Amino acid sequence: MSTLVDWRYESAVEGTVWPAVPAASAATALALLQQLGETQWLAPARLRELQERQLRLLLRHAQSTVPFYRKRGASGVLTRRDLQEHFDELKSEAAPREHGEAAEVRSSGSTGTPVRVLRTQVSQLFWNAITLREHLWQRRRLEGKLAGIRHGKPARSPTWGRATAGAVKTGPAVLLGLDTDVESQLEWLRAEQPDYLLTYPSNAAALAPASLAKGVRLASLREVRTMGEALSPDTRRLCRDAWDVPVVDMYSAEEVGYIALQCPEHEHYHVQSESLLVEVLDDAGNACRPGETGRAVITDLHNFAMPLVRYEIGDYAEVGPACPCGRGLPVLTRIAGRVRNMLVTAEGKRYFPFFGTRSMPSLEILRQHQFVQKSLRLVEGRLVSARPLTAEEEGALRRHVLSRLPAGFDVQFSYCERIARSPTGKFEDFVSELR
Repeated sequence: MSTLVDWRYESAVEGTVWPAVPAASAATALALLQQLGETQWLAPARLRELQERQLRLLLRHAQSTVPFYRKRGASGVLTRRDLQEHFDELKSEAAPREHGEAAEVRSSGSTGTPVRVLRTQVSQLFWNAITLREHLWQRRRLEGKLAGIRHGKPARSPTWGRATAGAVKTGPAVLLGLDTDVESQLEWLRAEQPDYLLTYPSNAAALAPASLAKGVRLASLREVRTMGEALSPDTRRLCRDAWDVPVVDMYSAEEVGYIALQCPEHEHYHVQSESLLVEVLDDAGNACRPGETGRAVITDLHNFAMPLVRYEIGDYAEVGPACPCGRGLPVLTRIAGRVRNMLVTAEGKRYFPFFGTRSMPSLEILRQHQFVQKSLRLVEGRLVSARPLTAEEEGALRRHVLSRLPAGFDVQFSYCERIARSPTGKFEDFVSELR
């Protein structure tokens, strides 16, 4: 198992490589990481006690320096609409100077309601430390090569990024834009031979079967890292079949940073309680119990420039029982998606449909697919395929989709040249257009 001792630290002092003396900002992140290594093993009750101590400071600051909370209080739920309409009122009038300069970040707007948030250097510090925690949890060989296929222009870097720079020596990182076609992505990966691949689940789910079909081997690949979308069991299996590597997922958001990381010993997620207070609430506003799915409501415990108190981020998650690994950090069994990814029945029931990509007929012909609920009785299957499906193939695909839907639905297919991703590259395989 990797430990802090296994890492090769960067030293900022000339002539001193061991023990390394990191630069001040890197040393602070490593000091915070050391604390996280201890707090993860605390009992849930003790973790909540420490969260509430930090929460009291945040609420006192919000009530006294933020016009929005002075006017409305901090007990209600903060919505994305609130962030859009009250951006200036949500700014603190007296953010602590020690938190550093505040910078504006924007969400992807994949829900159609992009938002802006101010985050400080303290927020970045927690992001860096939790990134290092995730590397440590997953026992990564940081001297390896990291390849990213995500939104952005092609690039090369001598390090893995801001979290490790100045703190720990890493191998190089390479980036390819997500607008590159799958075949070209495979050729790029074959040429680069990375140790780690970071991308969206939907892109991994397209790459893996293409790699199998073309016989492309990625001999050096040790792990696929996913982010930004709900990860299905099918995608995990596809990556295992194609490359014999695990998939490690992470749940984060621009507005609040890391929310939950995959357990190093299991496929569920641990909430990052040292940074956030996460509530999972049912329709009545009560806390969900293990096995129940509800909406995620998040309080950022350390953002004093724009406090986000009980922020309803728009995601649904399933609560899990205590983890056998022994960590006291709360468990989320899965991240189900956003409300617009829920199917609505004529009886008013809602659930997240799963269409079983690996068992889907004509999968070898399909290049992309997306299912869209048009009404309480109709689901449209949007297909990008090498050729139009025959009547028999459409019939088999329709029967498969209907077997995953409640009774009373019909499925119609339409063909298109391309199904667009969101501006930051996210893809949704099911969307409900009902309000």
